[in-house]
Amino acid sequence: MVPSDDPQLWCRACRCNEVIPDLSLPQNTLYWRRLEAAKRHALYTLLKLNLPFASQDEAGTEGHALLFRFMSDKDASSEFVQPLEGSSPIYTGHEQGAITINLAEADDIARTRVRIELGEGYRTLLGHFRHELGHYYWSVLIESQPHLLEEFRTVFGDEQQDYAAALQRYYADGPASGGQDKDWREEYLSAYATMHPWEDWAECWAHYMHMIDTLETANAFALSLDSKPLASVLSTSGKNRKAIDTDELLKNWMRLAVAMNALNRSMGLEDAYPFILTDPIRRKLHWISKLIADYRPRAHSAVSKL
Repeated sequence: MVPSDDPQLWCRACRCNEVIPDLSLPQNTLYWRRLEAAKRHALYTLLKLNLPFASQDEAGTEGHALLFRFMSDKDASSEFVQPLEGSSPIYTGHEQGAITINLAEADDIARTRVRIELGEGYRTLLGHFRHELGHYYWSVLIESQPHLLEEFRTVFGDEQQDYAAALQRYYADGPASGGQDKDWREEYLSAYATMHPWEDWAECWAHYMHMIDTLETANAFALSLDSKPLASVLSTSGKNRKAIDTDELLKNWMRLAVAMNALNRSMGLEDAYPFILTDPIRRKLHWISKLIADYRPRAHSAVSKL
């Protein structure tokens, strides 16, 4: 919502839009609605965690502007198989604060087709937003902080390695194992996370947001397992919020994830959370949790004023 005394015409979410789908095509309205619902869901958790983001006008030339571009390179009527004439390929991704989402991701058939082709256990619009926002927050929270960069490299690896070469290697050879006798699942949440430390970080960031948000929802419905409530770290906000106990967070998450998967199987559905949280992965999630808890707006930053 926009406060009545706010000079801004658009809400916080819409101010960040740079490119929206071509609404002269009737079917695109449905896809845009799905994109906006997922985007708002993702931004809600960021606001609850007091994490900064700003539109280009709010951030100014020195700030970290967050921009969204919803674009298409294929015809929706063909279930996003037939290329649009004269359109360049559109890749979902992040670059210097701009997050591009291919409109095809809002189509259930097109998204499922890609998920199966890539052998993924999970692919959703909300997951895309949270993953790409992870790249954005790497730039906002870590990139300019030398001590955090060193910590990041200890936990996730050296992000200075050639990204283009790593991407080419991943699609040619598949996921890196992390060692001759290791399965990649021992250290990474997904095969894609093995490609480069930046992708490992973004995958872990997205999963941390999944945990925070889903536990808050469970808490709002007063869900409990084994007569124990599923506490939410977002049950209080601002100065009254308690420090996040990451061990307790992960414990509650695993209890809930097991229950969600069992419920889905009872309905004949795929697991809601088809992932394994090993000790190396938990270490990464711990680091992200601490990073968010320790975040303080930096002086003279346009982003920090929001």
